[in-house]
Amino acid sequence: MHCTKKITDDLFWVGGDDRRLAMFEGVYSVPTGVSYNSYLLMDESTVLFDTVDRAVSDVFFQNIAHTLGGRTLNFVVVHHMEPDHSGTLAELILRHPSVVVVCNQKTANMLEQFFELKIQTYVVDEKSEFCTGRHSFRFFNAPMVHWPEVMVSYDSTDKVLFSADAFGTFGALNGAMFADEVNFERDYLDELRRYYCNIVGKYGPQVQSLLKKVTPLDIQMICPLHGFVWRNNLGDILDWHQKWSTYTPEKQGVMIAYASVYGNTENTANIIACRLRDKGIPTVMFDVSVTHASEIIAAAFQYSHLIFASTTYNAGIFVSMEELLHDLVSHNIQNRTVALVENGSWAATSGKLMTELLSKCKNMNILAPMISLKSSLKPEQTTQVDALVDAIAADFPSTVPAQIVDSVVAGEVDGSSLFKLSYGLYVLTAREGEQDNGCIINTAQQISGGPITISVSVNKANLTHDMIARTGVFNLSVLDESAQFDTFKHFGFQSGRTANKFAGEVTRTSNGLPYLATSTSAVLSGRVVATLDANTHTVFLAEVTEAITLSKTPSLTYAYYFQHIKPKPPVPSADKKGFVCKICGYVHEGDTLPADIICPLCKHGAADFEPIS
Repeated sequence: MHCTKKITDDLFWVGGDDRRLAMFEGVYSVPTGVSYNSYLLMDESTVLFDTVDRAVSDVFFQNIAHTLGGRTLNFVVVHHMEPDHSGTLAELILRHPSVVVVCNQKTANMLEQFFELKIQTYVVDEKSEFCTGRHSFRFFNAPMVHWPEVMVSYDSTDKVLFSADAFGTFGALNGAMFADEVNFERDYLDELRRYYCNIVGKYGPQVQSLLKKVTPLDIQMICPLHGFVWRNNLGDILDWHQKWSTYTPEKQGVMIAYASVYGNTENTANIIACRLRDKGIPTVMFDVSVTHASEIIAAAFQYSHLIFASTTYNAGIFVSMEELLHDLVSHNIQNRTVALVENGSWAATSGKLMTELLSKCKNMNILAPMISLKSSLKPEQTTQVDALVDAIAADFPSTVPAQIVDSVVAGEVDGSSLFKLSYGLYVLTAREGEQDNGCIINTAQQISGGPITISVSVNKANLTHDMIARTGVFNLSVLDESAQFDTFKHFGFQSGRTANKFAGEVTRTSNGLPYLATSTSAVLSGRVVATLDANTHTVFLAEVTEAITLSKTPSLTYAYYFQHIKPKPPVPSADKKGFVCKICGYVHEGDTLPADIICPLCKHGAADFEPIS
């Protein structure tokens, strides 16, 4: 029996979940399973995006047959030749002998290595465009993310990125399809990080190359080959990969990994952890003999400071610690501060050997001297522990808040302090004659309860402001956390004087005004009863004449928008200087910022640009 999921109107997931797999690639434990994603596009030409592992072949072929519904399969795009994504390709070709494989030249060469059958290929490169009817595709090579032949494809019609192994995660889908259907940060972020750091972590520069290719695209959805499809909060998934691929610590804290035979090295590690915690520094600890290396490697990518404590074993590093460090070095970890603890009852050599291994990594600040134990930590060595803890703490921001009086300058207005106020984000709409219009605002609140009165503050430069001033009515759509950046571009980065923001089908309240029906938690209709001139803005006081709850999704705050929705500015090349727009993320390259610059995206001026650090 088939088990498919609808992604868009004509795109379907036809993959499968494998919960019986114990070790992914024979190396990484997957206690919650893994998904093998394949997608079938039902356009004028039918297109399958990758196949799956043989473990889920039965349901895979049932899914394809059901979705095709008797139609011919025309193309299969092969983004990645690893057998967990091409393991059923040969059988697919036997079942659909007229199918054409769309791939790059490196994949075409690999097809001959893996299969002994005649395959019709259509070879593409980064200049190619591939049209299937309504949809048009571009291709981008992504070598070593994480094999040399990997490519990704971009559907410029529906703004979908088929990302191969990039942006994937461990874990079966369990009936959900989209990352926003689960509590991703709580339940899956650790597995996303563990997947990236262990599968792709060595190839940070290659991931950076891919990010620079795809982040300028208008991406509305990411379809990876493992894990959930992303349609909301794409800024989160891109920002995590930006950090990991540049080896930037995700969290300021200390990861402690120790190898202890009889508990003495472990005791020292515990003492260090306690003293770090006393200073307000977060810590996480791992026994390398118990915890799989993949989890410790992921934590090493996550934390800013690392401590390795190992007993000496056979005149070397303890076996499981040595394996971990070799693995960590091979995954290209860098940009970390490291402290070491060695133990040896008669000849402690583990510290020297750990130093030699870690010195192979880039930008590793290895603190000296290390703590050297002879069997156990002695009372007279507490000063060494204190010195190590103090050296690590010196790298952290002070956890003691400065006295307010010391930071206040009389008469100074720090604009950034206003962002500490709690704002929401709204689409304010109006109608005058036959024209509908709307704009983004961030200031609205209830003023009184009988009758219910609200206030909205609108920039006088907006056409919506003028329409409300003349008509005395408006609608306020309260955006929720599912809102996409496109909403802000549509209503905030263009003017109703030159663009029709409500072309097509429009939803209206009983006052005849339009409102945003999607990604909206509620809509309020207001009748203006008073106005207040506030320099650049007008504050409209209005009686609420209608109020409708539209969704249970939390309403969108300004802070949530900046953290999760607004795209992060692209990372410029090391030899380029520039300025970034704080409003929309547009980057102006150059040594100086023109005084009369107007952002081409959001139309803000020079005051809203800041140098790229």
